[in-house]
Amino acid sequence: MELANKTIIITGASSGIGAAAASLFASEGADVVLGARRSTELQIVVDSIERAGGRATFLVGDVRDAGYAAGLVEHAIASFGKLDGAFNNAGIVGDMVAVPEMSVENWTDVLAVNLTSAFLGARAQIPALRQRGGGSIVFTSSFVGFRNGGLPGMAAYAASKAGMIGLTQSLGSEHAAEGIRVNALLPGGTVTPAGGEGNPDVLNFIAGLHPMKRMASPKEIAHAALFLLSDRASFMTGSPMTVDGGMSVRLA
Repeated sequence: MELANKTIIITGASSGIGAAAASLFASEGADVVLGARRSTELQIVVDSIERAGGRATFLVGDVRDAGYAAGLVEHAIASFGKLDGAFNNAGIVGDMVAVPEMSVENWTDVLAVNLTSAFLGARAQIPALRQRGGGSIVFTSSFVGFRNGGLPGMAAYAASKAGMIGLTQSLGSEHAAEGIRVNALLPGGTVTPAGGEGNPDVLNFIAGLHPMKRMASPKEIAHAALFLLSDRASFMTGSPMTVDGGMSVRLA
């Protein structure tokens, strides 16, 4: 049990990587607090976890809202008495267009959902982790924010995910002596609703870009997040960890 007796917040938990992580973390002993905007989908994930003998609860809201970030922490403490870690996973791709054609609204929304939400989450979570004497925060960044080969139409997404790596490094340095570890997970293409799930042409194209010639399953990425949240990663902080099927090597 990698997360036995730990309480973990997961955002973006209604589908994809977040839902897979919720089920995996619960199976590894964690009490999980799920966050997303869709209550029906969150309830389905919670029901599945509880049928398997795990403990889970959820709070609906918008990760762009500072009050919601604080509310998730409060909900975790009210439900399970403490907070030990967080997987700040919520994100969007946005409109894939060149910068001259990109709306300011798209740019602002992508940065708000991907990067500002990570800042808001960490700002709310760190005081609770400090009270526990330490803990772990993981952000879902992307290989696109690290080394993307100039993939077209992804300026807002790439900027937000690169900013998350910088945030990770700063937070990792600032809080390392307190026992609070902060790391970023950099997935490659993953079969999720945002990653082209249900569209064979898109999936085949994205898979072909990877040296492994396939995309990840959400559970594969969830396993990497599990490692970063667990005590097995006890000497890791401020690190961007690629789990990208070789994409960052191909684009080096």
